[in-house]
Amino acid sequence: MLPRQTKQIRYDGMSSSSRIWLWQRGAMTPGTPTLGTPAPRQVRALAGGASIRPVWENELGGLTFELMKGTDRRFVKWTPASSGIDLDEERVRLDWAARYVAVPVTLDHGGDADSSWLVTAALPGQSAVAPRWLAEPETAVEQIGAGLRALHDRLPVEDCPFTASAEERLAETRGRAGRLDPATWNADHQHLTVDEALRRLADVPPVDRLVVCHGDTCAPNTLLTDDGRWSGHVDLGQLGVADRWADLAVATWSTQWNYGAGWEERLLEAYGVPPDPDRTHYYRLLWGLGP
Repeated sequence: MLPRQTKQIRYDGMSSSSRIWLWQRGAMTPGTPTLGTPAPRQVRALAGGASIRPVWENELGGLTFELMKGTDRRFVKWTPASSGIDLDEERVRLDWAARYVAVPVTLDHGGDADSSWLVTAALPGQSAVAPRWLAEPETAVEQIGAGLRALHDRLPVEDCPFTASAEERLAETRGRAGRLDPATWNADHQHLTVDEALRRLADVPPVDRLVVCHGDTCAPNTLLTDDGRWSGHVDLGQLGVADRWADLAVATWSTQWNYGAGWEERLLEAYGVPPDPDRTHYYRLLWGLGP
């Protein structure tokens, strides 16, 4: 991921297991591709006669397609080799997490000289930013909080082979210091210089509670079924053990972009934790400068 600058984009009914970014990163804004977007040959081969519908395009040329054949629904994430995206990082995390929580099940994966791909089964439900849930923000926010608490409670820290501590993430950010550009950061942080931001991040707050964090808790990555209950989580490519506020800070922040002001405390109530401004500010800055 590149440095992040807020820019809301249109949602048009994307199905589960497709990522909806509400950020502009770099020169290209990710979003829903046109229906005429051609499927790469690898995706056509994987379809096996199923219909192919493009549902998402990221800023690095990666594409997500929905494959439909009768009642069978699958999703294919495809990324060109030039993107630098390693879909295996997501695959191994999905395979591990699927033993404990509702996440997309891996059906196939592979790669060649040109690209790599990941095929997953669809989960029930729609993204928490589907039109219905944008019109019912109280339900969506409550279920994001409840779903995140369930994820944190069910994933076993002691058995998790993946880490995502603040210290690790800070070291990675420092390694990119020469490429960081405050003009591309969220408006909350654009008043900082790179040195000022890194100095703030050097003061890592004590851990509140170690959990297996999702890693990208923007509202679209929680799914809700028609009865208004959370049904699973998608996009676990950054999953790892960390302080729970690494997730909570971003989840509450995301309510501002998706549902408007005034929903952060409701999410924390549904999760079952009081506000923590210091950790929230820290982890938002760390996430905002992240890859």
